[in-house]
Amino acid sequence: MGFNLTRTDFMYVANTPKGSDFGRGEIRKYGPLELEPAATVFSYGQSLFEGLKAFRTANNRIVIFRPTENCKRMNEGAARFLMSPIPEDVFMDGIKETVKANAHYVPPFGKGALYLRPIVFGSGPALGVAPSPVFTFVIYASPVGNYFKGGIRGINLIASEDVHRAAPKGAGYVKAAGNYAPCFQIQQASKKAGYDEVLFLDAKEDKYVEEAGASNFFCVTPDDTIHTPSLRGTILPGVTRKSLIHLAREKGIKVNEGSVSIDTVCQAKEAFCSGTGASVTPVASVTYKGNKYLFNNGEVGKVTRDLYDTLVGIQTERVPDNYGWLYDPFADKQ
Repeated sequence: MGFNLTRTDFMYVANTPKGSDFGRGEIRKYGPLELEPAATVFSYGQSLFEGLKAFRTANNRIVIFRPTENCKRMNEGAARFLMSPIPEDVFMDGIKETVKANAHYVPPFGKGALYLRPIVFGSGPALGVAPSPVFTFVIYASPVGNYFKGGIRGINLIASEDVHRAAPKGAGYVKAAGNYAPCFQIQQASKKAGYDEVLFLDAKEDKYVEEAGASNFFCVTPDDTIHTPSLRGTILPGVTRKSLIHLAREKGIKVNEGSVSIDTVCQAKEAFCSGTGASVTPVASVTYKGNKYLFNNGEVGKVTRDLYDTLVGIQTERVPDNYGWLYDPFADKQ
């Protein structure tokens, strides 16, 4: 199945005029949305999206991982882009109803998940450079397979010397549609060169790590400290990132959130990325200025493996959820 679109039966749709909060939407048959060519999303890119998953667990329940965190992040982006906010009860209603309507698409335990894609965009027509007069909130779903087949494996990254993902004082921390298309070209070139993904450096000094493609980045130095770039306005505040930092500290592992130089990365003994797609993705190597730096002989490191097993274990109820991270859309009360 992989991480490819499989159309499901139903989607959730809500609309609101500028200046008003969204009210609860409705479940509709999945299908095209009708928009004018003058819709603000087309000309000015007023669009945000989120990604989260519903899992079928070892206890034969369907649960969603930390959906309120996605709601919070989407509303931070909405404030930055002058879009109508989505009240948490509306967001959660949409997530719940979308999963319930498409529950038969949730893969069996251990075989994948139902990926949920909330989007909000300027759907009203306008010619001038200004926020849309109308906004639309949609959630659709697609079953996806396990990111890794036959066990987790490391990916190979190349540090970009030509392209930056985001700039200081910009909108790199927003999960905006327009933040992704500018990376397509360098990502395509890196894959043609034999790499799995690009490691982006900062735009100011070109020496500090920011993100790896659409993922947050971590490395483990020889003193067993985890290093990850701090949230300074150019990095997406990942829900998986936040969860891993919490789990690592609970395990007694020191986590340093700050500036992580590419030199520090090249001297690390382990590295991994995090995101909704793969939860934890081991990094086998980073190539920088023509030199390839191998981590743990290309094998999955101890810290990486432990965090992966714990996180995926919580998401599928093989490990107890002691943090209240799992949301059951079929439960009467949470």
